[in-house]
Order: sequence, then structure tokens, then C-alpha cells
Amino acid sequence: MGRARGAAWAAGLVLGAGAGYCIYRLVWGREEGRETSAAASGGPAPGLPDSSSPAENDCTKSSSLLDAQHLKKLICLLESTEDPLIRERALITLGNSAAFSINQDIIRNLDGLLVIGNLLKDPNPKVKEKALNSLNNLSMNIENQREIKVYINQICEETISSPLNSDVQLAGLRLLTNMTVTNDYQHLIANSISDLFDLLSVGNENIKIQTLKVLLNLSANPAMTRELLSVQVQSSLISLLDENMEKEILLRVLTFFANLNDNIKQNENVFAQHQFNNGSLFSLLYGDSTECAEKLLSLAYHHDDDDVKEKVAKILTIL
Repeated sequence: MGRARGAAWAAGLVLGAGAGYCIYRLVWGREEGRETSAAASGGPAPGLPDSSSPAENDCTKSSSLLDAQHLKKLICLLESTEDPLIRERALITLGNSAAFSINQDIIRNLDGLLVIGNLLKDPNPKVKEKALNSLNNLSMNIENQREIKVYINQICEETISSPLNSDVQLAGLRLLTNMTVTNDYQHLIANSISDLFDLLSVGNENIKIQTLKVLLNLSANPAMTRELLSVQVQSSLISLLDENMEKEILLRVLTFFANLNDNIKQNENVFAQHQFNNGSLFSLLYGDSTECAEKLLSLAYHHDDDDVKEKVAKILTIL
């Protein structure tokens, strides 16, 4: 079957024309936006099967049954069409297929990562979002991460420049979360740390939580501590320690703080010799102002959640 004929076949699959019922439902979905994101909540370690992969019905399960020939035709279709609707549906199918580890290798070997990565430049926000979601599922594979790393600067740029609280922004943060689970590529987003803190200040609850997942990954790596403490941040960031802050956000902020404390304690001599500017995260958390300490003490005495109190107590014993 020639390239053009293969692309036409794949378009028929994506649009449901002449395809089996299950494949039709796989591509179009029972509902809009049904595609999976293997690491929406931070995800398991790269290379592990995703327990949240779609398995609700036979049609969704059939995404694991798309063989190399079918996947190749879908990748060919993405290269040969500029139709945003076809691109979007093909990316959904590839993204769902990529939730299964066997397909992650097949798609990489078919140069699918390159094809999907090129679609990060697509001007259509829905195509861009689906490309990020597909790469997110594909990034659950260590070999795939080695190829996806070349797109990290672009992923950061698209995440920061997209409309605040948009689906594209959230998809970008999810992918950055997966790509920073290990220490291997964290240094590649060093220039975007300041922008991440801006999102943490102004984003909605979902954006704040996903941004914190990225920052938590960074804070778990002692080698990134100076980069984090040196970044210039808004003073309003301290409001994340308010008593009425959503628990899911507050616990992550406190864990982030505790990680930094541990890293500083382990490398005390190194940080004692380093000068941090006014307005830096170090100045906000450890500077002359007593606001941070007062907020922590208020949480320790007045917050009604034991998990919060436990994390605050750990921070105060180190300060």
C-alpha cells in the first residue's frame, strides 16, 4: 500500500469511515476530551505501566490492539494532512495507544515522537494540546524521554505563553512533571523556573497544583536547590501559606519548603557562602522578614489538619 493510500486509509480510520465500531468509538470517543493522560497526577516512574490507563470498555481497550501497521498509518496521516480536526483525532488515538508500554516503543521506532513533536508548533490550540498529551503518555518510557528532551525548551515556551489556565498550559505542565520525575533533564528547564513561580502566583487551582508537582520534582534534587532559591519571586507567593489555602496546595507547598530545608542542611557550607538577592525565594523564606515564620506558627497552632501540622512541625525544627 503506497504512502497516499495509507494516509487515506488512516483518515478513514480517524473519521470512522468504513472502520469497525470499536475503532470508531476509540477515535471519536464517547465524550469530548475522553483521551487519557497517563501522568495527570504526576504519574508513575518512567517505563512503568499506567494503572490509570483506559480500561472501561472493550472499545477503549482496543487502543492496545492497534498494531505497528495501524500506528504507522496514523503517523503518516499526521505528516500528510494540515486538517486540524483530523490531526486532533489522530493524536487522540496515538495518545491513547501510548498509554500501553508496548506501543510506546513502536511509536518511537516509527519516528512518531518527531512527528508529534513537530506539531507543538501547530497554531491550533486543540492540536497543540493533544500533541502535548500524546507526548505525556509517551514520556512514561525512559528511551522516549531521551528523544522528548529536545523539545523541553519549546514545551516550556508553549506552557508559559499559552493563555492562563488553558488546556494547553495544563497539558504542558503535566508533560514537564513527567520529564522532571528523574534528575536527568531538570537542568533543561532552569531558565523557566521564574515563569513557573509566576504561574504558581496567578494560576487557578489546577494550574497551581500541577506547577507545584514540577517544582516538587526539582526540590527533591539537591543540585537544583540554588537555582530555586535564587529565582526572583512575587512577595504575594507567601499567601500560599495562608490557613484557608486549599489543603492539596498547602501540603505541596509545605513539602516543597521541607525539601529545600533538607537540601540546605545537607550543604550548609555551600549555601552560607552564597549571596541571595532581595526578592529571591531565599529572601522570602529565610530573610529578615518574619512573615513566613508567623504564617508557619499560625498553621501549627490553628490549622485543623494533622498532616499540615506535621509538615509544619518538620519545617520549624530545621529553621
